[in-house]
Amino acid sequence: MTHNQAKERIAALRLEVRHHDHLYYSKDRPEISDAEYDRLFRELVELETAYPDLLTSDSPTQRVGAPPIDELAKVPHEKPMLSLDSITDREDVQAFDTRMKRELETDHIVYTVEPKFDGLSVELVYDQGKFVRGSTRGDGRTGEEVTVNLRTIRALPLQLRHDSSPPAHLVVRGEVYMRLDEFQSLNRRMTERGEEAFANPRNAAAGSLRMLDSRVTASRPLTVTCYDIMAVSGPAPPSHWDELEALAGWSLPVPAHRRRCRSIEEVLAFHQSTDAMRESLPFEIDGIVVKVDRRDWQDQLGSKSRSPRWAIAYKFAPRKEITDIQDIVVSVGRTGTLTPLALLKPVEVGGVTISRATLHNADEVARKDVRVGDRVKVERAGDVIPAITERVPVPGEQRQDPFVMPDHCPVCGSAVAREGAYFYCTGQTVCVAQLKGAIEHFASKSALNIDGLGKKTVAQLVDRGLVRDLADLYRLTKEQLLTLEGFAERSATLLLASIERSKSVTLDRLLMGLGIRQVGQHIARVLAQRFGTLPQLMAATEAEFIQVHEIGPEISASLASFFREDRNRQVIARLVERGLSIAPPAQATSSSHALAGKTFVFTGGLSGYSRDEAKQLVEQHGGTVSSSVSKKTSYVVAGTDPGSKLDQAQKLGVTVLSEGEFTDLVKPA
Repeated sequence: MTHNQAKERIAALRLEVRHHDHLYYSKDRPEISDAEYDRLFRELVELETAYPDLLTSDSPTQRVGAPPIDELAKVPHEKPMLSLDSITDREDVQAFDTRMKRELETDHIVYTVEPKFDGLSVELVYDQGKFVRGSTRGDGRTGEEVTVNLRTIRALPLQLRHDSSPPAHLVVRGEVYMRLDEFQSLNRRMTERGEEAFANPRNAAAGSLRMLDSRVTASRPLTVTCYDIMAVSGPAPPSHWDELEALAGWSLPVPAHRRRCRSIEEVLAFHQSTDAMRESLPFEIDGIVVKVDRRDWQDQLGSKSRSPRWAIAYKFAPRKEITDIQDIVVSVGRTGTLTPLALLKPVEVGGVTISRATLHNADEVARKDVRVGDRVKVERAGDVIPAITERVPVPGEQRQDPFVMPDHCPVCGSAVAREGAYFYCTGQTVCVAQLKGAIEHFASKSALNIDGLGKKTVAQLVDRGLVRDLADLYRLTKEQLLTLEGFAERSATLLLASIERSKSVTLDRLLMGLGIRQVGQHIARVLAQRFGTLPQLMAATEAEFIQVHEIGPEISASLASFFREDRNRQVIARLVERGLSIAPPAQATSSSHALAGKTFVFTGGLSGYSRDEAKQLVEQHGGTVSSSVSKKTSYVVAGTDPGSKLDQAQKLGVTVLSEGEFTDLVKPA
């Protein structure tokens, strides 16, 4: 075969394979057998291998992924990716219709309705018919680039159909999701390998698409559907229905179950019929999306800050099922909170197997009076998180004893304390279940400020047994760090230098870093200024703590409980042995009295300070910082892109400061 013959055959094979991919993955109506498809695909692979100069990135064979990357790059969207306002009541849908008619000054509106897929929203960019970039929704304006990962999804065309005359530039919004049968198969494989299974198909899809190693993404059964043209060169279709038809014509997958409704009554009927068929669908949906069909009316209605005015998500009622509680166990979270979990006899809820559900806290268990062996009703709250809603009494049943929370941590054996409705492990710095979170908190900027000690590194250090408590950070060696993934000579040297610098720390920052419950930056500073040294603070009693201004009963109890725990005292002793030098807190400036009793609220971005730095400045000058605006707020500092707090301040007549005015207020006299 000559080079030209190979080029022509490769082009023909790609066209044929793309055609059959579209029929199989988007239309669900294959025309040829799997064996015949495999024969075509193998021939294409063999020709591209024999003629590597003819291999292109949009070939159907290029869906295997690429080597791992260090992080996902941030990319701005060409148009904001808004979210939808959600409603669940029939009356709200009718009110939406009334509002649309009033604002458009018309008696008749056509709506397009389609399923609301429960997946991960993505932006897809095509130039000259070729897929060139894809990103996650992110914050709606900026997302993470996942182009290589998206290429691995077989339902996504890498090249639009040339015979359909695709636009030169096209930006499409879609949803990446996982079919239910493939999700269950993936979870079964992960469980058999001893890996943690995904909670639901949406989590599985989101986690798979955001993998740093796209070869892992390629092994996951992801698919995609498209439902919105965000930008297009040339004239846009005149209606949303025409948009979907155009997307399908260009070979992009679109929702097959959709309808053009001539009245709101047809919308309500579509919602009812879709809800009835929901259990038989091969994928998860949690409602329908209702959109004003005409694009010129969409443009006229416009958008709010986070959602379009011309569309709503009409959600379904959450599903409920009945099963048995086989056991109640206690999970220890990273902050030490003990959460009772019910291990359930596996039950199918909307095509998803649920085998455990949260019981939230001991008071909730007592209120619902659920025990091991009980029959219970399970609901996927928000259609995602499994929860037990109530016990189902069984005539003549012999119930077991009520559940009781443990008095010692099931992981590390430390004492368990209670705070309101919640129980927590007091061995914060030594409990393995909390250790990773404790180290991340200890290394944070507001505490010891250890640069380079991120989540991934902390996980490796703990999982490999190199760090068993906070003090172990100060005996790490370069040789140990070089064994970790992602570390080379320079990164290991920089991390060790940062750890060494952190040995000089003020008392308030150390208190913040120890992660004592209820002790944030402000309380840490109050304690440090009151007691002066770590030994004096550790020797204080609960009664002495409560005498300190701003320290109430809960904080006093938390402090006393923390310092009573021998293991915490031992870790602190080892920190000092390994060179930690603890200095008194920085003293407030002479201008501190000027801000005494003043409350500040920050909104928007600051160019000259991080939010933590701005908060510290206020506190150093005697003021306090709040997260919400009220009549008692003294100042609202408005940076770039301020949020609703600015509106609230203006309504209440609170003084609003620019960043420059704030700087003038806190700078030394």
